[in-house]
Amino acid sequence: MHVKRWAAGAAALLSAGMLANCSQIFASGDADAGGITTAMLVAADGDAANWISHGRTYSEQRFSPLDSVNRENVGQLGLAWYADMDTARGQEATPLVIDGKLYLTTAWSKVKAFDATTGKPLWEFDPKVPGETAVKACCDVVNRGLAAYGDKLFFGTLDGRLIALDRNTGAVAWEKVTVDQSKSYTITGAPRVIDGKVIIGNGGAEFGVRGFVAAYNADTGEQLWKFYTVPEGGDAKDQPAYLKKAAETWNMDVLGANDAIGGGGTVWDSMAYDPELDLLYIGVGNGSPWNRAYRSPAKDGSGGEGDNLYLSSIVAIRPKTGEYVWHYQTTPGETWDFTATQHIMLADMEIDGKPRKVLMQAPKNGFFYVIDRATGQFISAKPYISINWATGVDPKTGRPIENPETRVDRSGKPALVMPGALGGHNWHPMAFSPTEKLVYIPAFEAGMMYAPEAAWKPDTARGFNVGFNLGAGDLPPDGGFRKQVAGTLRGMLLAWDPVAQKARWTVEHPGPWNGGLLATGGGLVFQGTAGSEFNAYDAANGKKLWSFAAQTGVVAPPVTYTVNGEQYVAVLAGWGGAYALSVDGDIIDRKAPVRNISRLLVFKLGGTAKLPAPPALADMPLDPPPSTAPAEVIAVGQVKYGRYCAVCHAPGAVGSTVLPDLRRAGALESAATWGAVVHDGALKDRGMASFAGSLSKDEIEAIRAYVIKRANEDKALEAGKKIARR
Repeated sequence: MHVKRWAAGAAALLSAGMLANCSQIFASGDADAGGITTAMLVAADGDAANWISHGRTYSEQRFSPLDSVNRENVGQLGLAWYADMDTARGQEATPLVIDGKLYLTTAWSKVKAFDATTGKPLWEFDPKVPGETAVKACCDVVNRGLAAYGDKLFFGTLDGRLIALDRNTGAVAWEKVTVDQSKSYTITGAPRVIDGKVIIGNGGAEFGVRGFVAAYNADTGEQLWKFYTVPEGGDAKDQPAYLKKAAETWNMDVLGANDAIGGGGTVWDSMAYDPELDLLYIGVGNGSPWNRAYRSPAKDGSGGEGDNLYLSSIVAIRPKTGEYVWHYQTTPGETWDFTATQHIMLADMEIDGKPRKVLMQAPKNGFFYVIDRATGQFISAKPYISINWATGVDPKTGRPIENPETRVDRSGKPALVMPGALGGHNWHPMAFSPTEKLVYIPAFEAGMMYAPEAAWKPDTARGFNVGFNLGAGDLPPDGGFRKQVAGTLRGMLLAWDPVAQKARWTVEHPGPWNGGLLATGGGLVFQGTAGSEFNAYDAANGKKLWSFAAQTGVVAPPVTYTVNGEQYVAVLAGWGGAYALSVDGDIIDRKAPVRNISRLLVFKLGGTAKLPAPPALADMPLDPPPSTAPAEVIAVGQVKYGRYCAVCHAPGAVGSTVLPDLRRAGALESAATWGAVVHDGALKDRGMASFAGSLSKDEIEAIRAYVIKRANEDKALEAGKKIARR
């Protein structure tokens, strides 16, 4: 169905009540703009053929009523076409499909357009993000997608620009820098468009920034409003009322006193919109630094204090003005990187015999929340994974009942906390089936050792500013702890009943970090896995009905669409992201490593296309130089590696398949070559910027000594176990 012809019919689908409540939307005159209109976005649920916004609809349910591919015939699904990407990093984008054309973003913020039936490339755009921007990104150089409005496409770049492209040609219509590029802000999330306003957030809380979300005119790029999520440090009297309220929950003498303690609270992913209530819902991220004892210390020095609004909160605002309406904080006084930036989903359902307009979220902290989306009133919350940081949520106050042993302050004992910083659910989108009345969650379990970093000081130049020693969980040479870690990692697909607050069924996956979800009217749930499969499950009982060998881990969410009445299912494949960089290392006795082979895969019934054979894995045994450095030098290297290197090259120097494994790096042989890379920035255009502003030459050499020690430990371990390595 042609989008322009569909527009009039879509507007007719809106109820009289919705039209009345949205009179200001339709008064904007966007019908003359051509292409995607406000009316079409509001009524997107009636357009099954296309996928015109990030979650298909403003409710972000990621449910399509299409049923040509269904339980009975999904076994006939085959590859229709594929397209190789030119970015061998994590692929996380949701494609948009409009009038038979498919648009997507890839790693490094590139944009591509294809014929949605044949895969013929139509155009591509490279914003030329500087390679050294990679060190500002916590979790790979990923991008999650586009927004469409009028004849334009909108997306954010890793270096903080918002760009509007002509949808037909890929030409730049306008470009706006949305952040202070001297700081470690990044953009990886997809924007949303509401009434001609392009709304975008950003990331960077690990590095010391102050979070905000802002709106821009879709025609011109003019900034219309900015909503900060944490108060500005110092005197709060001149701040808006909602930030004055927040200031009461912070140590304002510390907040903002140092340029690297920006408070955090970045809005780096989730948003949803209710046109009837005219409320935009944003998910707010973690604190900066993570450790509240450094971020908002008690006046008597006893630890951290205060709820630190609006960290780890769901906040409702007016999209026209950015006016605060209400908030609900999932993790008061956040200290574990328990963001509330995970997928926010809206639905209407009956609870206790009454119809309720609800908002649902499964944030990192392990509880599934059901909130009244009109008022922010807490309705219910139950754990969807195993947790130990809290025993429940108080039904009267909506506050978690914390386990004090897991709240680690600046001088407290280390604690193994479940979930860890990756959460029980990360950015990977959920899906909802109105037929089954179930929310499908890409969940996982992975604990983390939190150990306070003694005498922590923020660093404005490079590295994580978290206040914890990220090297505390380093792996001993006997491999015992490594086996234990591997044994505790668990991935799963949960079918969650949001009314009963319990799992209806569970599919166990071989590991965490499995893909986002799509539910369809054909009774199917589609999901990719870390095990390099793309699967279809029965939405009613979780039975696997179909599987495709994707040759790489699939973390992005699928979409479905039709062209000339034929249904297609598309997903972007390519292993990467936070887990792949920081955890997916050379764990003892693991199966074949997950590789990055970045592709767009598109399927239809009877598809006969074939993927080429994957490249053979190179045998790269560990062969480091001997470890001769003094123990005290290696100890310094371990601490500095944990703070500055572990986020990209993994704790314990146990590298991933996405970035170079430093234990096998050629530069390890030479102090001069190592220094040229780490100190001088010889590889800055490939993402490895100089750390000269944060690390001395002696500290850089100490890191090399530590990596050499780790490589020798693992070489001996491999020899003893006779384990084949890549």
